[in-house]
Amino acid sequence: MLRKFLSLFLVGVMSTCIIATPLLAQDAPAAGSTEVSAMDDEAPKGNHQMVKERFIEGDPTFMAPVLICLILGLAIVIERIIYLNMSTTNTSKLLESVEEALKSGGTDGAKEVCRNTKGPIAGIFYQGLDRAHEGVDIVEKSVVAYGGVEVSRLERGLSWIGLFIALAPMLGFMGTVIGMIDAFDKIAAANNISPAIVAGGIKIALLTTVFGLIVAIILQVFYNYLVSKVDSITGQMEEASIALVDMLVKESHAKH
Repeated sequence: MLRKFLSLFLVGVMSTCIIATPLLAQDAPAAGSTEVSAMDDEAPKGNHQMVKERFIEGDPTFMAPVLICLILGLAIVIERIIYLNMSTTNTSKLLESVEEALKSGGTDGAKEVCRNTKGPIAGIFYQGLDRAHEGVDIVEKSVVAYGGVEVSRLERGLSWIGLFIALAPMLGFMGTVIGMIDAFDKIAAANNISPAIVAGGIKIALLTTVFGLIVAIILQVFYNYLVSKVDSITGQMEEASIALVDMLVKESHAKH
């Protein structure tokens, strides 16, 4: 259900951006009248308004890929944040519940507690408890193997965010280089190094670089947050797995 919602959200945002960009581009010249210009001079513009105008001034051919990188990257970020927050478990409380269930109802009671608890730590506990009758060594191997599976699930999608972080500024630089080539072509065609001839092309070229870097910075901040979140959950999984094995060892010694 969550993936369907994010897919619909992504399609809606992309459609809105595709429709709104040409409309804003068409409205921009109308704002150049004397009356509107005078009003604009009197009223200060907000940061979001300035960013929007700068984006419209850039060439859509190079701005669109950068915008797509931002949209796709943020969609993955939102999905990962929701997934990782749902994967966070109160480890201490879970360990206490499992220990009480082991004493009162044995491994079946402890497995029932893990089955009713969400998160990768509860899943690892369940796999270990399911193999408890085969010995502690088998439990350790099962916990390690299933822990690797859970870590890969936690890290899913991070490589795509890293790709968009690298791709956005490269697309911006490519737009800059192509814009500079176009500017030099205009100089050669006019046989004149007048600033008026090349200023527009150079401005568009530099805007693509700026927005590419902005997209990369935004996604980098979220990427670092997600990596730290994954590391935190992974550390909790390792500590909880050690505590579970120790608990089963004590339980086995108590029986004997």
